[in-house]
Amino acid sequence: MQFNKNRRLALASQALAAIALVAAGLPAQAQNWPDRPIKLVVPYPAGGNADNTARLLATQLSARLGQQVVVDNRPGGGGTIGAAAVAKAAPDGYTLLLDATAFTVNPSLFARLPFDAAKDFAPISLVMQAPLLLVVPAASPFKTVADVVQAAKARPGHLTYASAGNGGAQHLAGELFKQGAKMSMTHIPYRGGAPALTDLIGGQVDLMFSATTASGPFVKSGKLRALAISSAQRTPGWEQVPTVAESGLKGFQVNEWNGLFAPAGTPQPILQRLETETRAIVAGPEMKKRFAELGVQGVGSSAQEFKSFVQSETAKWAGVIRASGIRMD
Repeated sequence: MQFNKNRRLALASQALAAIALVAAGLPAQAQNWPDRPIKLVVPYPAGGNADNTARLLATQLSARLGQQVVVDNRPGGGGTIGAAAVAKAAPDGYTLLLDATAFTVNPSLFARLPFDAAKDFAPISLVMQAPLLLVVPAASPFKTVADVVQAAKARPGHLTYASAGNGGAQHLAGELFKQGAKMSMTHIPYRGGAPALTDLIGGQVDLMFSATTASGPFVKSGKLRALAISSAQRTPGWEQVPTVAESGLKGFQVNEWNGLFAPAGTPQPILQRLETETRAIVAGPEMKKRFAELGVQGVGSSAQEFKSFVQSETAKWAGVIRASGIRMD
């Protein structure tokens, strides 16, 4: 009995010593970080908003951190494949995630995910947002949001709205619009935003929510008409376009966004360094200029602000998805 007691005490002492060594090693690890290249995973294809943001951020982080930040595109599963890879990565600051709106949508959209979005990631900063335009063909009879709502209520389900695919920001913006106005429209999903916009310009569908970065050039060329914008306030560059909220749907706000995450458990000094550098980059003149050229809004939030934003967006889309019955297998 005494032997077992002594053995338990010895094992407990060893465990405490190991914990102490790990704890003591964290500051040194953080102090030396980074001493090798960092991987920035983008769970979407090259060429989209998230990829553009990641490459802009990676270039400047590389210069500020003194180590190369390499963008690694891992598309598939609506963003879940790349996110899962980061969730399972070592929490050492050498694998990061640049995710988008789908991060807050997927927990409600999929019956099961290979990670826990609320527990497996450490939010670092909301990098940018891009509002959506509610657009119709140039020849459309609709001139205002009220025109659309009146027509939809007069003939429930007759109006069609396009999106880049089921469960995306465009689709969910349309569902939120329907729910807010208490009306019925028919969703027409496409394989990507480009073919959806092509059919909208041609009059094959009635309307669409589309990011300013995608639909804006067609509005400015006269091929589409913007009825409203999805941001909370009128947006620089689009001051003449009223918000959906001021057009009658109080509280309506939808933005496509990009934000930076690390695996949960990443040492706090590393998270703080990444937050500080990211916020400085977004606030800097070079990033402001590039974001303006892309037609998006730089944010550069704190980690706590980003965490609250993710929680709020997740709850909002959970309600929309629950009410609409959307599911992805």
